[in-house]
Amino acid sequence: MLVLAFRNLIRQIRRTLLTLAAIVMGVVGITLSGGFVEDIFVQLREFTIHSQIGHLQIYREGYSTVGRRDPFAYLLEYPDPLIQRLQGWPEVSQVMKRVSFSGLANNGRSDYPVIGEGVEVDKEGWVGSRMTLIEGRNLKADNPFEILIGKGVARALKVKQGDLLTLLVNTPGGAINTLEFTVAGVFQTFFKDFDDRSVRISLGAAQDLLGTPAVHALVFALHDTAATEKVVDRLRAELPREQYEIKPWYELADFYQKTVDLYRRQFGVLQVIILIMVILSVANSVNMAIYERTGEFGTLMALGNKRGHIFRLVVLEFSLLGLLGAVIGVALGVGLAWMVSSIGIPMPPPPNSDMGYTAHVQVTVLVIVTGLIVGLLGTLLAALLPAWRVSRLPVVDALRSSI
Repeated sequence: MLVLAFRNLIRQIRRTLLTLAAIVMGVVGITLSGGFVEDIFVQLREFTIHSQIGHLQIYREGYSTVGRRDPFAYLLEYPDPLIQRLQGWPEVSQVMKRVSFSGLANNGRSDYPVIGEGVEVDKEGWVGSRMTLIEGRNLKADNPFEILIGKGVARALKVKQGDLLTLLVNTPGGAINTLEFTVAGVFQTFFKDFDDRSVRISLGAAQDLLGTPAVHALVFALHDTAATEKVVDRLRAELPREQYEIKPWYELADFYQKTVDLYRRQFGVLQVIILIMVILSVANSVNMAIYERTGEFGTLMALGNKRGHIFRLVVLEFSLLGLLGAVIGVALGVGLAWMVSSIGIPMPPPPNSDMGYTAHVQVTVLVIVTGLIVGLLGTLLAALLPAWRVSRLPVVDALRSSI
């Protein structure tokens, strides 16, 4: 039956090519659109990880739930032995200490509320690779009294590189402390809200400002984002749950999760639309082919072939056609994706951002499998009803149509 189905396809080569073209175009559309959406996810993920939160963070138990109201009650007092232990894991690139604070930034004329982080300057380059400096330079480890400020902070206080900025914060003991810093640079990330309030200083300066040697978080930079789950599972298995709280990046990045959910649903609707288009396009060709071959099917039934045989023959023919179209469509889509990615697609700033980016088309296993399924499934669904109808025709009526 397989050989007969293949011969039937090549016998009407023009009609076969027209049907094949409809399948290929649908699969190419799925491949390119799916790859484009996957690239959005990848870029947003990497911007989130490499400009703010790292691959995962460790806190003292309870910090993420109630520690925001009283952050100094959830400090990690002696993190160095734990860092030395975790730094040797093969998946781990760096483990960094951070201390968080909130307060007022003063330029000598006005105050502006900010959220700050004290960071290990010599290590933060592993995480901050997606943080763009639009003015000045990064912090230097040998100058602890420099500050890096977000674009929104610089605009609100009207300060630039080289200007002086004073930070005023509450210490864990309830006192008020101030330190003066020189603006080293102005940064911009993918997230406007972050840029509007954030400042960064060296870890030592932050601990002096707060009057504590402790830290709030240990931030991990991994060699590969795909290893996040493995490292999180191992940490949760080895560290006491009553002492430590472990948060991977996807639990910390609320905006990322909501964006992915939105685009997944939108892309799902697009997939359904393309599937319907493939079904309708192929169904037209299928109906024409079966109508012209009704007499042939009548002859087969008159010679003793059962109706089930006719149904399976038609379905097999178009299944082969769908599989061929899906494979060609995926191959063509991958080629076009490579060409588009080599050039890049300039994109405007997304919501909650004022920085554009260059999009590409990511070819993943999921995108390829989706294209293959749409091509094959669309063709198969289009063939089922016509195949059932022709197999139900009375033999006499089918033979009469060839007269």
